[in-house]
Amino acid sequence: MTSSSVRFTSFPRTKNSPFFVRSIVEVFKVHEQKISTTALQKGLESNQVLAILCKDLQALGFEVETGKSSNQKIHRPVFYGENEEPILRYEIDAYNSEWKCGLEIEAGRAILGNALFRDLFQAMVMVDVDYLCLAIPNHYKYKSGGKNVIGKDYEKAITVADALYSHGRNVMPYTLTLIGY
Repeated sequence: MTSSSVRFTSFPRTKNSPFFVRSIVEVFKVHEQKISTTALQKGLESNQVLAILCKDLQALGFEVETGKSSNQKIHRPVFYGENEEPILRYEIDAYNSEWKCGLEIEAGRAILGNALFRDLFQAMVMVDVDYLCLAIPNHYKYKSGGKNVIGKDYEKAITVADALYSHGRNVMPYTLTLIGY
């Protein structure tokens, strides 16, 4: 049996992961050869990763973004207006209404492009997102000053999540699971 580079950590660290987290992580493991940022020479774009995982996530009950047009995107309300029409909504890669679980998949610039922070903030204000699974590359491979660099994005995301979930000045409104792929 070979070991997997797919890993996960849930926050707060004082509670067990929600029961469904292992099923979500297993979807990443099933497709590891195609999406691994550790094994591949160059990582895929987040939409490519989502497309590979799509059918298995749908089998778990997720609505999944399937394209760039508005009717292919998944929107979660933030505020409702008159007649309960959403007046502010944020996009999310996938959402399971039974589990109240949002899923975001990042690639490339999860850390350097601050996508991690955007995802953490937007999930804080989305209606009915009690759990957020945030997939982060284990490694981000890029060039800087002509040199090959391998960023440890998953490890950096763990540091950010530890600060948010462990600090006494803040109470996060959802459970977070970081998935390194």
